[in-house]
Amino acid sequence: MTTRATTAARKAPGRRGPAGRSGRRPAGPLTAVCAVIALLLLAAAAAGQWVYPDWDRQDLMATAAMPGGGHPLGTDELGRDVWQMLVAGARSTLAGAALVAVGSMLIGNLLGLTAGYFGGITDTAVRRLADLLLALPALLVTIVVAGIGGGGYALAVGVLVVLTSPGDIRLVRSAVLEQSHRAYVEAARTLGLPSRTIMVRHIWPNVLPVVVANTMLNFAGAIVALSSLSFLGLGVPPGAPDWGRMLAENRTLLYDNPSAALAPAVAVIVSAVVVNLLGDRLFEYFSDRRP
Repeated sequence: MTTRATTAARKAPGRRGPAGRSGRRPAGPLTAVCAVIALLLLAAAAAGQWVYPDWDRQDLMATAAMPGGGHPLGTDELGRDVWQMLVAGARSTLAGAALVAVGSMLIGNLLGLTAGYFGGITDTAVRRLADLLLALPALLVTIVVAGIGGGGYALAVGVLVVLTSPGDIRLVRSAVLEQSHRAYVEAARTLGLPSRTIMVRHIWPNVLPVVVANTMLNFAGAIVALSSLSFLGLGVPPGAPDWGRMLAENRTLLYDNPSAALAPAVAVIVSAVVVNLLGDRLFEYFSDRRP
């Protein structure tokens, strides 16, 4: 009976069907370029500190040197290779942003699905919680909490996860409310499927395009937020490879070696733009998979 019920619910109108390739817009060159850059950033985050294990080696005879002489981006005021620090610093910047985006997405999906599907007092309680957190300025609160807590990267990431999640909660809740009264959901309820099965296997796949796009948007925002915190000295500790910390330490070298300050700034901007563009493309891709 359960197998027949699940099959009938899957065939109900509104259920996501197999991928239809006929109406799918092919990926353009911009998407390909963004994908290549994203892969390079991922490789740098995963293996950058292994490729350049001596990224913090100092050469006091070549401080604030311009690009050249084995240093593609020159050196900073301590004689450290800017390129090696840039590659090694991708891990803290991108890994922390990914944790913020994924953590916020998980909280948003759990509470948003629950509130949108069950409604009533559950919906009211979740909405009030989301409204309360949305009223708080996320970056300012993170600065205050990290400052009181003595700084720390993990603390900053945790606070950003909590304060980013209300947007996910409201977005997922709205999408679930739009789906919850459709025929395929009513059919699944009539057939007696458990609420968990209906939410996870039937409603959530139709909410997926919005979830993916918003997660990528949060990822881009977290890159900028964490870099800002590191720039202010509230993220990674001094001397650690991080784009925001590099920008703070090298901003006085604009006239000696501009690339020492410009390189991490450009890395933050490019990463955020690439993630946003890929998020738009993924939204289109998953939307085209639905009938």
